[in-house]
Amino acid sequence: MTDAANVGRTLYGYFRSSAAYRVRIALNLKGLAYAQAPVSLLRGEQRSADYLALNPQGLVPALLDNGVLLTQSLAICEYLDEAYPDGARLLPDGAVLRARVRAVAQAIACDIHPLNNLRVLNYLKAELGQAEDARGAWYRHWITTGFAALERQLAASAGQCCFGDTPTLADVCLLPQVFNAQRYAVDMGGYPLLARIAANLERVPVFADAHPSRQPDAQ
Repeated sequence: MTDAANVGRTLYGYFRSSAAYRVRIALNLKGLAYAQAPVSLLRGEQRSADYLALNPQGLVPALLDNGVLLTQSLAICEYLDEAYPDGARLLPDGAVLRARVRAVAQAIACDIHPLNNLRVLNYLKAELGQAEDARGAWYRHWITTGFAALERQLAASAGQCCFGDTPTLADVCLLPQVFNAQRYAVDMGGYPLLARIAANLERVPVFADAHPSRQPDAQ
């Protein structure tokens, strides 16, 4: 990542957003320089008129790439893989393996993460009156349900990463979700394979540099 204002590529995100975290990893894996434009979810900046003009969903991330505006983290990651084919590939060769990588990525990004999104937690608090411990139990339930399935699903394919020893889109999604699990005190002892893969990824510089604690808006 670079703070240069003229790189032609700007990522609008929030340091702790797992969706933005995915895109940071993907950009780093592809070796693409980018500037960051923080959007504070806690202050509601995603609902500002200026940001809604970029992304009417009011979600992060959004990526402005040389005049092209893109939203939705998985769509952005696949765009980066297609638009910049040199270097690391997020999706492997072969239709079957690509489908399996996508299945893991979507299990995280489409099944686990949406139920734990900040706007869902805010709704549980503001509209349903759920206390913090109840919201935490909700959060952990959906992560542990999803992780139990992933632990079994990856048993036959995992090496240092989800599929062999080369990072893919599956790993781009897994590490941010493990970060979320740790924030909410999920016991990763029940998921030794996922924990091992995440530990491997954390030692890779392009993954480590995308960590929320290393972002300019980290709080």
